[in-house]
Amino acid sequence: MIDLKILRDDPERVRVSQRARGEDPGLVDALLAADAIRRSAIVEADSLRSEQKSLGKQVGKASGDEKTALLARGKELAEQVKAAVAKQAEADEQAKAAHLAISNIIESAPAGGEDDYVVLEHVGEPRALDNPKDHLELGESLGLLDMERGAKVSGSRFYFLTGQGALLQLGLLNMAAAKAVASGFSLMIPPVLVRPEVMGGTGFLGAHADEVYHLDKDDDLYLVGTSEVPLAGYHMNEILDLSDGPKRYAGWSTCFRREAGSYGKDTRGIIRVHQFDKIEGFIYCRPEEAEAEHQKLLNWEKDMLGAIEVPYRVIDVAGGDLGSSAARKFDCEAWVPTQNTYRELTSTSNCTTFQARRLSIRYRDEQGKPQVAATLNGTLATTRWIVAILENHQQPDGTVRLPAELAKFVGTDVLAPA
Repeated sequence: MIDLKILRDDPERVRVSQRARGEDPGLVDALLAADAIRRSAIVEADSLRSEQKSLGKQVGKASGDEKTALLARGKELAEQVKAAVAKQAEADEQAKAAHLAISNIIESAPAGGEDDYVVLEHVGEPRALDNPKDHLELGESLGLLDMERGAKVSGSRFYFLTGQGALLQLGLLNMAAAKAVASGFSLMIPPVLVRPEVMGGTGFLGAHADEVYHLDKDDDLYLVGTSEVPLAGYHMNEILDLSDGPKRYAGWSTCFRREAGSYGKDTRGIIRVHQFDKIEGFIYCRPEEAEAEHQKLLNWEKDMLGAIEVPYRVIDVAGGDLGSSAARKFDCEAWVPTQNTYRELTSTSNCTTFQARRLSIRYRDEQGKPQVAATLNGTLATTRWIVAILENHQQPDGTVRLPAELAKFVGTDVLAPA
């Protein structure tokens, strides 16, 4: 949720953010109105309760007709207080719904939609490859993955990683885990099923709720699409000790996405699938530290990409392409030779206080007063990276050379037919 103080002090800033996202600026005025009604209802209920309390003291001192009149007034007040409390509860619910409807306030992101990103830098030069094979052809010829049996067992966009393919993913994720721990992250293996309040608190039950797998009936649990979700819920309803600096976690989890609305897109291979593994960096910090932590996350992602030695570019994602929780997002996109373009491998978002406000995650400032924390997240490695590794490091003889740092974790320098 956005900070209501910002809304009250500068509602136009929130309207501008809504327009930049391509969302309804009228929601700002709806929230302002609901907030005013809620505050008025609080004042009314408090005033009646105060009068009721004062009247109670008078009844104890009164007698005769005066006491009878006071008791009659007390009965009237009791009904009025009951009605005012109900009115306040209804106003609270309406204000909360209006509050939840507004996405995070954009901070410095470019204007526009999906195609209006700004390229911040290019790293590395694509190799000249004669008739390159795509990752699926390479993976099948080397015995690394099996899409056909994945579809037989689970349906379209599922797969088996087999033999050295499984070792490649484990090596990649182990390398990411080792780098994360060396950089001060605490490694976590979180649950992949979460309660609705956690999924909703991180902002995934809004416009993109149809991307999320839900276990209904008596379970009412959601399968996570990123360990950002359980890591955000880890400190839900807590006051953190950030006196020694930010808390940094790296979550290793299997992730699940329905990919609703993406039919016909990237159906070949493992670029866009329903299940994959990922290591996600997640940070809790003071709001004034968030921008610097965002740059650190981006640098950790770049270090990982450097270790797999693929050409990539960094983009500043436009406001209209941000998720509801993100105030700003940087993507790192690797070169995919057979597509002759760059494709996203990592994403890092500064969510400012948006998620923590929903999940009631706070810290104490220098005066000991609770304040809302900031949260950030960023991809440190995922299954999709295998696409870039295979295509960029393929050799004319059909084998794939692994970069030296990655090879140490996989246990071989070259992926070759078994």
